[in-house]
Amino acid sequence: MAHVNDPAVVERLLRNKGRWAVVGLSNNPMRPAVGVSRYLQDHLGMEIIPVSLKGDDVHGNKGYRRLSEIPGTIDVVDCFVNSTRVGDVVDQAIDVGAKAVWLQLGVIDEAAAARAAAAGLDVVMDTCPVIEAPAYRL
Repeated sequence: MAHVNDPAVVERLLRNKGRWAVVGLSNNPMRPAVGVSRYLQDHLGMEIIPVSLKGDDVHGNKGYRRLSEIPGTIDVVDCFVNSTRVGDVVDQAIDVGAKAVWLQLGVIDEAAAARAAAAGLDVVMDTCPVIEAPAYRL
C-alpha cells in the first residue's frame, strides 16, 4: 500500500520546534537543501544539523558525515538524497532513534517508509516543508 502523508503529522513536525538533521546539506548553493534548511532554521525556528559526505558546516551549524556522529536526540531526519539511496538513510534514522523521517519532494521509497513506520517513526514523503508550511499558516 502506498504511503499517504498524514496532515496532522506534517503540521506537528512543522509547528513544534525540534532538531532536524538535514541529510544532503552542504555548502553548495545550487542544492535545494541550502534554501530549505535556511527556511527551517530562520522561519520555523528549527535547529539544523547538516549531514553530508564532507561534513560541511552550514548556516553556522556544525556538520557531520553520518547520523550516528550527532550527539543528542534527533527529532526529524530530512532526506535530500536520491530515492535509490534514501533507504540507507532511513535505516540510519531508525538506528539512532530519530522520531521522524521527512523524504523531500521527489524522494520516494515505499519500503523505507514502511520500515520507518513499523519502527515507530513518523513519516512524511515526497513533499517539502516550504511547500507545506503555508497551509498551516506557519
